[in-house]
Amino acid sequence: MIQNNLITSLLVKDYDEAISFYSGKLGFVVVENVPMGHDRWVTIALPNSHETVFALHVAKSDSDVALVGKQGGSFPLLGITTDDCLGDYKRLKARAVKFQGEPEVRPYGTGVMLEDLYGNKIFLNQEADAL
Repeated sequence: MIQNNLITSLLVKDYDEAISFYSGKLGFVVVENVPMGHDRWVTIALPNSHETVFALHVAKSDSDVALVGKQGGSFPLLGITTDDCLGDYKRLKARAVKFQGEPEVRPYGTGVMLEDLYGNKIFLNQEADAL
């Protein structure tokens, strides 16, 4: 029986700049960074959640390059939770993370959309019961 999402692929332009953004600005941890011939196997995860790991893949084909920053289309590529949306918003804004507006209180919680270094949308949400 299928049980968990193990790895989600994320197309990037460069391993090191993606690692710098996701770990240095958003606080992800590098799980693996292993040379593999002319390539690398790089995975990242949220610090408290290694159930879902994101594999970074450098886009090489024209079709992959066209998808960098657009993997979710007009929707968020990722939805991540926090226990302090406003605090994380302020901390990430100080690290020059680009946001689409300010945190808003909704019936499901307090959330705000941010963008990764390529323009992929990431929704940061604090659940209503955590407020």
